[in-house]
Amino acid sequence: MNSVEHSSPQNSQVEQSKFVDQPKTWKTPQNFLLLVSIVVPIAFSSWMALLNNFVIEKAVFTGADIGLLQSVREIPGFLAFTVVFVLLFIREQKFMIVALAMLSLGVAITGFFPSVLGLLMTTLLMSTGFHYFETLKQSLSLQWLNKDEAPEFLGKLISVGALASLLTYGALWVMLEVAKLTYWQVYLITGGIALVITLFMGLAFPQFESTTIQNKNLVLRKRYWLYYALTFMSGARRQIFTVFAGFLMVEKFHYSAADITLLFLINYAFNFLFAKKIGQFIGVVGERKALIFEYCGLICVFVGYALVENSHIAAGLYVVDHLFFALALAVKTYLQKIADPQDMASTAGVSFTINHIAAVVIPVTFGLLWLHSPAAVFYIGAGMAVVSLVLSCNIPRIPKPGNEVCRFKWGSEGQ
Repeated sequence: MNSVEHSSPQNSQVEQSKFVDQPKTWKTPQNFLLLVSIVVPIAFSSWMALLNNFVIEKAVFTGADIGLLQSVREIPGFLAFTVVFVLLFIREQKFMIVALAMLSLGVAITGFFPSVLGLLMTTLLMSTGFHYFETLKQSLSLQWLNKDEAPEFLGKLISVGALASLLTYGALWVMLEVAKLTYWQVYLITGGIALVITLFMGLAFPQFESTTIQNKNLVLRKRYWLYYALTFMSGARRQIFTVFAGFLMVEKFHYSAADITLLFLINYAFNFLFAKKIGQFIGVVGERKALIFEYCGLICVFVGYALVENSHIAAGLYVVDHLFFALALAVKTYLQKIADPQDMASTAGVSFTINHIAAVVIPVTFGLLWLHSPAAVFYIGAGMAVVSLVLSCNIPRIPKPGNEVCRFKWGSEGQ
């Protein structure tokens, strides 16, 4: 179970020939991935953009309440390893459609339940669909794409998703500022559109076959330890941005829902313009250098959050913070280079669980800390970035099976 399988020329030829024999049609695995990258921003981005204003204005949330809500949101991510058991009964592609439907429905009904209990329930439904979807997307992407095209195409997926988010946030701003729609109307519209597209995908696309049969049991391999560690720290880092950076904008600098929407518009404009180039950058410089650059930048950003007193500087930090997310795809391409092909589905589930161990704990505990010192939350975040930086230095220059971690003496970069 823990044996190392080195790639052979024959395996390389099989990998490069994925889907070559498919007829010329728009119904391809790549287009399927591109379309799902549009659906999620429509639903999830609208949920995130309105959340802080909705919970403060309609449900009178405190920092502790938002921490509890975000911890509950991350519980399905913690349980993402169960995807391998569900796959015993349903194929990955069909399961992804079900997950997208759950996400869309959860968003559509959010506005009807402006209370702590109501938001906990709708968030749990939305989040279960979202996290199962993300697990399956990672698995199918790494199965359907060969290693040479993966960094650039994954960057392209981020870029397409960013464009969808850009259009979504533009529509949100119009609905809030021009049409003066209420929160429940906006949530219903965006969730409903996402649900319609999901149903179309379920009916329009054929079942795509993978060239490698996936393990249907949990896989934990010792040689993947660095990937697991990077994934764990990534989950911790993500909470600082997702939960507390946005909350800082609303609570300290009094940003309105329209203001937050404009911030997200700027974020996704940058992602649309640069995400594909970032994927190409990772393909050129390698995962090690890309992640070192990311974590050095995050240390500065988190310290900036702790010290900032100017709303415009805070907004700049928020945009830069979001842009760094595109570099995180280097962790996925690192896995693709070191992992056995049949491990992709199981490892995706396990990694999402590892990613969410911190995500379940941090929002509620840091939410309590927030009541006493918001700056302390961001200083701890900077410490997490330092740990991630140290871990990323262990990635070899050429990751592959048998060369998963630097085996260097001090002063040597490794191979």
